[in-house]
Amino acid sequence: MENKEAGAPLPVPPREGRLQPTLVLATLSAAFGSAFQYGYNIAVVNTPHKVLKSFYNETYFERHATFMDEQVMLLLWSCTVSMFPLGGLLGSLMVSLLVDRCGRKGALLVNNIFAIIPAILMGASKVAKAFELIIFSRVVLGVCAGISYSALPMYLGELAPKNLRGTVGTMTEVFVIFGVFLAQIFSLQDILGNPTGWPVLLALTGVPALIQLLSLPFFPESPRYTLIQKGDEAAARRALRRLRGCADVEAELEDMRAEAQEERAEGRLSVLNLCAFRPLRWQLLSVVVLMAGQQLSGINAINYYADIIYVSAGVEAAHSQYITVGAGVVNIVMTVISAFLVERLGRRLLLLVGYGICGSACLVLTLALLFQNTVPELSYLGVICVFAYISGHSIGPSPVPSVVRTEIFLQSSRPAAFVVDGAVHWFTNFIVGFVFPSIQVAIGAYSFIIFAGICLLTALYIYLVIPETKGRTFVEINRIFAKRNGVEIPEERKEETSDTGPHTPS
Repeated sequence: MENKEAGAPLPVPPREGRLQPTLVLATLSAAFGSAFQYGYNIAVVNTPHKVLKSFYNETYFERHATFMDEQVMLLLWSCTVSMFPLGGLLGSLMVSLLVDRCGRKGALLVNNIFAIIPAILMGASKVAKAFELIIFSRVVLGVCAGISYSALPMYLGELAPKNLRGTVGTMTEVFVIFGVFLAQIFSLQDILGNPTGWPVLLALTGVPALIQLLSLPFFPESPRYTLIQKGDEAAARRALRRLRGCADVEAELEDMRAEAQEERAEGRLSVLNLCAFRPLRWQLLSVVVLMAGQQLSGINAINYYADIIYVSAGVEAAHSQYITVGAGVVNIVMTVISAFLVERLGRRLLLLVGYGICGSACLVLTLALLFQNTVPELSYLGVICVFAYISGHSIGPSPVPSVVRTEIFLQSSRPAAFVVDGAVHWFTNFIVGFVFPSIQVAIGAYSFIIFAGICLLTALYIYLVIPETKGRTFVEINRIFAKRNGVEIPEERKEETSDTGPHTPS
């Protein structure tokens, strides 16, 4: 009997833990059409910036019979780059309404409008001789990225079984990095980063959106959204059977019912209510710290400063673009490794190790930059530090917050939490891009000490506050935070006085 009892549960984990074709294809369709947009449009204007500035200048000359002043050119180019994160901030504020009204999958499908239209406009900008189309399109693409960066982790986190939630959740960042990498490849001067190819380069962002628009409707909506918010248990059961590849999904449905029961006391939370809601204060603070730490730890600054470091190491400016592509390869490899390790080592360890590597790399990079004129060999150490920093960020701070932010909120509070999460992400993204050049001019290499300090403080908060969420249900994670919030869950007292466990009949 004991062998039978010990052996009876064994078939269940493989059935739940296997990546079924429907789950894999739904993840690929959703991530390629959404997160890819974010990564691609971050990097696509960086390498061919001289070609695009030339187009701006030629267009201005045709209109006014004179070339642009340098200050005007700087202003226009700053708008071209900075409008993307500002659009992302606007998109993040729309997420809650979209995912509640249209569903998780529906929000991603609607979001394709904000990718296809600007792709057409940017592709036609050269023929129309209107650089304003590029600037306007960057705002709209930012809206697309802002919606997808919040709606996609929500959708993937609710599709996946709990033992694969980390791996599936990291696909958001994997495809962001994949988008950055392909943009770097296509932007090479020998491919599309030239005067004839750049309209195609910018218009390519519409292709993944079109693929998603044609493929994603064939995959299920989030079962959690269908059951908890729509109340359609039959549709949720059908979706789960397709995603799990088996008929027996009652245990997972019961888990969703338990989550729905706990949420009845909470009710649907708006952003303002969430910010004042005591039972979720540590979850909300944790999301703010994770997303602010991700951006303020210096990843965008490292990318900004990388070319200068490469040139100081003796790399010719024409060849630095290829080293940038090499850094992109490191980024992809380490992010994929993180996707496989997140369910083995857990979320906390990857975050702590990642921030440790980033903080150490920033400190060593500061020393290398300060003394490279005295010791020329240290310039090569600077290049190593850039690659080490990218590796550390790719293994923890970049991919893991997308998983954790989905796990620490229940269904009723998740949309509002993702509005706060997205706003923090895009605002800090904009702040770093806007402020870092001035800080770098003012204090030079010492600016990286600031990033090292932020890495240390973020890691300390994670160590002290954020629990390990690997292998736990959303309800179990909520109860861990409830104790930290000083909130007593009545259901827990029932379970303590009953031997029948948490699934006693009501």
